[in-house]
Amino acid sequence: MNRLIVISNRVSVPNAAGAAGAQGGLAVALNSALREHRGIWFGWSGQETEEFTGHLNMQRIDDVTTATIDLEPQDIEEYYNGYANRTLWPLFHYRIDLTEYDRNFGEGYERVNARFADAVLPLIEPDDLVWVHDYHLLPLGSLLRGKGVKNRMGLFLHTPWPPTRLLASLPFHERLVSSMLEYDVIGFQTEEWLGSFLHYVEKEMGLAINEDGSIDCNGRRIVAQAFPIGIDYDEFVEGARSDEAREAHDHLKASVRGRKMLIGVDRLDYSKGLGERFESFSRFLTDNPDQAARVVLLQIAPPSRGDVASYQQIREDLERKTGHINGAHADVAFVPIRYVNRGYPRRQLAGFYRAADIGLVTPLRDGMNLVAKEYVAAQDPDDPGVLILSQFTGAALQLTDALLVNPHSIEHVGETIKRALEMPLAERRRRHEKLLASVRDEDIVHWRNQFVAALFGRDGDGAGDRLARDEAA
Repeated sequence: MNRLIVISNRVSVPNAAGAAGAQGGLAVALNSALREHRGIWFGWSGQETEEFTGHLNMQRIDDVTTATIDLEPQDIEEYYNGYANRTLWPLFHYRIDLTEYDRNFGEGYERVNARFADAVLPLIEPDDLVWVHDYHLLPLGSLLRGKGVKNRMGLFLHTPWPPTRLLASLPFHERLVSSMLEYDVIGFQTEEWLGSFLHYVEKEMGLAINEDGSIDCNGRRIVAQAFPIGIDYDEFVEGARSDEAREAHDHLKASVRGRKMLIGVDRLDYSKGLGERFESFSRFLTDNPDQAARVVLLQIAPPSRGDVASYQQIREDLERKTGHINGAHADVAFVPIRYVNRGYPRRQLAGFYRAADIGLVTPLRDGMNLVAKEYVAAQDPDDPGVLILSQFTGAALQLTDALLVNPHSIEHVGETIKRALEMPLAERRRRHEKLLASVRDEDIVHWRNQFVAALFGRDGDGAGDRLARDEAA
């Protein structure tokens, strides 16, 4: 059996799978995948070291081996806070107005990717499959090829991929994309992001795109494909039935005292559209004053990337909006917005989701958004809540029976909240049944099997690549 070597920016220790903050899509997905494959998860520990040594901290917990390295403060500032989160992240989410171009950021990004390559190289055995994740490590495959790695390697991007005109604003964009073509498989969340990538490759690089979407480059064939990610459905549903979930559900229901509740669960990030969400809820309250005392919005927003100035500004703006809206619509017995800056264990979140009458998932741009799928999975099928979902998430292409909204339109979202609150039980059941089927059938196992099959080169896709490399060597 081929081992699976997963490489990502950060590594989530397996025994923390149910801990606060572990609800992020990558952590949940990869912990689940690695439990069923003997292999290694490699990445940054999240810790600083005065001088980089490349020392590997190895652990094995719950059938998952992790290998981590520490980074120098300059690495973290230039690679992580800089190029990853102040250059690529805003650009990939269409926020060119927030994108910062700094030569030091680019140099730090290349340096840390080289350090990743040096550190992980001794762990890779000849028959291993190497699966690299996300925008932090786009050139890693090329660096490993330069060190003689002939293994099948794949890259999966968890974010959107920007249109060609936006990507072309990035200095050295050609070099970045060229390095990505050293992977055997490149995966995207949706056909839209895949199409943007293929358009760039064809128009900017002059490469041929085959009918099946594969790319011919330097005598090799690269598979580019959409692999929409799902949740670990069975594990999540089991957790939603736990005592911890039931206690969280009952406590939250009691605290709202019969009011209808909307819930949002998002990292504190400008891509999530939290300011627009609060304004939409405020518009709903203004347009429906009779509902002000009957509805509450619970927004859970754990802080992220606190060292980046734009994220500090988001927190300040949301705190100001919360105070303004609560001041305008609150009474002595209630406040319309409960804004919480902390994370919760996934089982507690499942209880919160089940207690909420509406799941409010309205990012301005999102690669997939697994909160939408978790909300659906947590519902009582006999009396399900309503999912309001941004049309600009990857999930919107699968969860078409949600109430899809344009999160930039405050009026539209406000009107949709009213519609969701008034939706008859029969319609709620009908919509939920279809949503649940999608979440159940296109779960994390489906996603993993699709990607790993492509990485193996099954069905003829790229099957001769490794042999060709061996012969060339």
